[in-house]
Amino acid sequence: MPANPDGPDAGRLAPARGTPPAERLLNLVIALVNTSAAMTKQQVRAGVAGYGDAPSTEAFERMFERDKDTLRALGIPIVTVDAGGHSDDVGYRIDNDAYALGPVDLTPAELGVVALAAQLWSDKTLRTDMSRAMTKLRAAGAGEAASDAVAGLAPRVRAAGDAYVPLLEAISERRDVSFRYRAASTGQELTRHVEPWRIAARGSGWYLVGFDRGRGAPRVFRMSRIAGRVKVGARPGAFDVPAEVDVDAMLGARVGAVRRARLAVVPERAQALRARATPADGAGPRSDGRDLLDVEYRSLSAFADEVAAYGQAVVVVEPDDLRADVVRRLTAASGLDAAGAGPREEEEHRG
Repeated sequence: MPANPDGPDAGRLAPARGTPPAERLLNLVIALVNTSAAMTKQQVRAGVAGYGDAPSTEAFERMFERDKDTLRALGIPIVTVDAGGHSDDVGYRIDNDAYALGPVDLTPAELGVVALAAQLWSDKTLRTDMSRAMTKLRAAGAGEAASDAVAGLAPRVRAAGDAYVPLLEAISERRDVSFRYRAASTGQELTRHVEPWRIAARGSGWYLVGFDRGRGAPRVFRMSRIAGRVKVGARPGAFDVPAEVDVDAMLGARVGAVRRARLAVVPERAQALRARATPADGAGPRSDGRDLLDVEYRSLSAFADEVAAYGQAVVVVEPDDLRADVVRRLTAASGLDAAGAGPREEEEHRG
């Protein structure tokens, strides 16, 4: 005979490890979306996984009411259906007309741009969410045409790192932050206390723009130089963000002046470089058949990484410092392929 959920042994008979709240909420959504008419509380308790964990009727009532409020706060339209006036006959369902997403009607070019933007989030922070979003868009009709629209283009912004999420939350709630920051000129790490205003991507890197309390002035911080964990203040609304923050002006000097590189590129290769290149001025055809292109860049290190990734398909003609940086990277990479090359040998290649 089944145990009485309201009896004296309810607490002892209840599962020691219940269904996680998020899973229970998802189960409830699935049940209320798929019900033919409506589900009463008794049907929810008996048929939706997770509600059987409640040790008593009162506990179930509290759990169910709390879950309904949570789902409604998330924008899920749960409606009440009164079938006859008796409380036991009251049912619940989700209004599918209000809940369903309308048809997604994007052009191939628009879908391609969305796919390109999704590549920015290749780091672990949002990788799962972006992958799920793109899967749903492809199911809605994004096919090869979307890929063709941006063929040869690829965003080259490095991963934002572990600092991104706490900084984004601090900006949203206007909480102050503190972190250890490594200076570019000296390599020295100092603690900075900052009122975070904006996060921006420039020159293949991520930057925090905010007010440095220790220096009493606005500052820009490259997020890859943040060492360790970002500590977020406890008080929301701890500061006011200026009405107008000129992020472009603040980042302009930090990212660096625009420079121009001349590259010799194998035909039909390095399409991402070609997409933003101009034909080299005053240069005749090369005897090796390569195309001469001029490409603008700001960060020497980031652009050297990009060019080196193409291997022998791209040769730097000028400037000399870029050529030297690319050669150094390729030399180090070739050392990794040498049989038995260990860490010390790799460092020797790096010189």
